[in-house]
Amino acid sequence: MKKRIVILGGGESGIGAALLASKKGYDVFLSDAGKLKEEWRKELKNNAIPFEEGGHSIDKILEADELVKSPGIPETAPILCDVRKKGILVISEIEFAYRYCDGSKIVAITGSNGKTTTTSLIYHICKHAGLQCALVGNIGYSFARQVAFDPQPLYVVEVSSFQLDDIVTFRPNVAVLTNITEDHLDRYDYKMQNYVNSKFRIVMNQIETDVFIYCLDDEVTMKNINKYPIKSTQVPITMSRELPQGAYLMNAKMHLKWKNEEMQMSVEDFAIKGKHNKYNNMAASMAATALDIRKEKIREALQTFESLEHRMEPVGQVRGVEFINDSKATNINSTWFALESMNKPVILILGGVDKGNDYEVLKDLVKEKVKAIVCMGTDNRKIHEAFGNIVSLMVNTSNAEEAVNAAFHFANNGDVVLLSPACASFDLFKNYEDRGKQFKQAVRNL
Repeated sequence: MKKRIVILGGGESGIGAALLASKKGYDVFLSDAGKLKEEWRKELKNNAIPFEEGGHSIDKILEADELVKSPGIPETAPILCDVRKKGILVISEIEFAYRYCDGSKIVAITGSNGKTTTTSLIYHICKHAGLQCALVGNIGYSFARQVAFDPQPLYVVEVSSFQLDDIVTFRPNVAVLTNITEDHLDRYDYKMQNYVNSKFRIVMNQIETDVFIYCLDDEVTMKNINKYPIKSTQVPITMSRELPQGAYLMNAKMHLKWKNEEMQMSVEDFAIKGKHNKYNNMAASMAATALDIRKEKIREALQTFESLEHRMEPVGQVRGVEFINDSKATNINSTWFALESMNKPVILILGGVDKGNDYEVLKDLVKEKVKAIVCMGTDNRKIHEAFGNIVSLMVNTSNAEEAVNAAFHFANNGDVVLLSPACASFDLFKNYEDRGKQFKQAVRNL
């Protein structure tokens, strides 16, 4: 009899898992509590994959031998409680895809901030070096879709804590942990340690020949690193000291040390600027080095990388006012990095769905750099409480156009309007991309 696999959630990762499962001869059923996108509904029909939307048929779901869960579904969802009670194995889509990777190499990147930039950088270096590879996971195509239709010898995978929660055997040859700061605590019982444990699962199955790249300057990482039995070769990156092996910055130069070889590169040559991007460049370079990519290729790739949409993306200038789209800043720490890199007076657009944010860490930078705050969310109370005594100009808005108009009204020639919300976007927008696109359109409409 065919093994029955149920896919819970019909987003990109769920559809990818369904297509791969169907290809591999499973008896597949996909269930989504919401509405499926038309293109995905079509794909399921074209591949004769049974599915339901707008609710879950509990009896059909509990017939599963195994269940692939979308990263967006919390453990507390009633349907999951029933599945767990019945003892059905629950896995994530990256775990499912990994089963069919047959000898391919995997670089996996996680972290609270910088993971998308670092993932894109690693992919850019690999492509520039002529390697056959695919960029998958939280960015672009789902891992499972790629494995189903266009398998590659190397996968560069961005993974979230939610995806790592449900791995069993997933093992990256190179794992990168950029940093750990408070994020998604609403999904982890508001316990930071639960979130930390989740991130460190990236090294759980690694062996001695694998590589683990982490940041020595990240307090939370360093406080926790010795709590886990890490078997892989540990390779640190830092801005604070010289290292015998790893990547470090000294006198405005990046040093890469690996297996008795060393490469140096001036930070002036990095295509993407800012303190946080120095870390991203170091992490990506170290990962490329661990893949035995030649130093010249790494150097050339770092000089030609273009920054990502929605991540400190310059949108343009209107009457001497600069606009920057950092919609991907969905947590406090991302916004801290964005503010830290500003050297002009800032009108800051903040707000959205608060994930248990503590705005205390932003106060000094806000005091120093921000002249006005434009709130863009359905509940801005916490932002007013945090910054009401520091910033005298503060206004509530309920969409991107209102926010941009209000910010432009507060701005003078030489100021910068920075969209760096520190929150999730789901109250007013589909996702952070939608928020960023609406922001850019509103700037164009000025």
